[in-house]
Amino acid sequence: MKTLLTAAAASAAILTAAAVPAQERLLIGSTSSSSSHYGYFVAVNQIINSELDGVSSSVAETGATVDNLRRLSRDQIDMGLVTTNTGYHAYAGQGDFADRAVDSRLLWVYTVAPQNVVLREDAGVESLDDLDGVRLNPGITGSATESTTEAVLETLGIAPEYVRGSTTDVVASIKDDRIAGYVKSGVGNRLDGSTMDIATFTPIEVLSLSDEQAATLRREMPDIAVVDIPEGAGEGIPAYTTWAFGVAVHAHPDMDEETAYQIVKAVMENPEPQANAFSAVKDADLAEMTLEVGTVPLHAGAARYFEEQGMEIPDALQPAE
Repeated sequence: MKTLLTAAAASAAILTAAAVPAQERLLIGSTSSSSSHYGYFVAVNQIINSELDGVSSSVAETGATVDNLRRLSRDQIDMGLVTTNTGYHAYAGQGDFADRAVDSRLLWVYTVAPQNVVLREDAGVESLDDLDGVRLNPGITGSATESTTEAVLETLGIAPEYVRGSTTDVVASIKDDRIAGYVKSGVGNRLDGSTMDIATFTPIEVLSLSDEQAATLRREMPDIAVVDIPEGAGEGIPAYTTWAFGVAVHAHPDMDEETAYQIVKAVMENPEPQANAFSAVKDADLAEMTLEVGTVPLHAGAARYFEEQGMEIPDALQPAE
């Protein structure tokens, strides 16, 4: 009798387990745990786990963009941090990805890094065209800012005299008038801390793309965005136009459409945890930012959410087949 009861209990347990839907498990590739961006992905992970039924996720510390793209290509992660310029190169099979393109889909962009061309006011430089032969730091050695600056200015036919160095060395050189200026990522629509440090005792200006230059970059460099920065990026700084790249979340192309839709919906409708973890997200319009700065096709689930909000998807971001 005891044996029969045990067998019946076991059968009931099996039937009960079969009736419970399988939990979909997602792994999110982020970056180094010492980075503020890692904290952002922890917040995203919490949103997914609290807002989505039948889905559980976890965050993996990784080597950021390039590592995440390679992990996506090997099916080792489901989604992760990708800068929009490198994401485009991978998708198009360019540069470091010329031998092996990586197919991924855009979910959303969470911050934009405008590339600000900051000059001493007394450098006698009134426009980007005047930078020929001028001593300019294009960005920290080995950074995305450095490589992007060089590509942009080459595209525009402008040839400064590049001076390499760390942010600390470059800031000191600008203050001492050993170089005229540098290119530095902004923080949203604000100049970054090192630029504000220079401006404390050294009057500065931020150069703007002309309409013609902006059109050239839109046409010839689809890996970057052209953005308009409103007046007030720094004290006394008027509105200007510059190039930028974003930091985005890309997904594996095989991610289920409904899952992608629910993730994007949850992230768009729960901004507070993200802002608490990553201050640059505060008051940002992530949907607008995504459609303005994204460089690869949206995941079909993400596109569905944005279309439901009445937003028009640019041709370049239309979901791929």
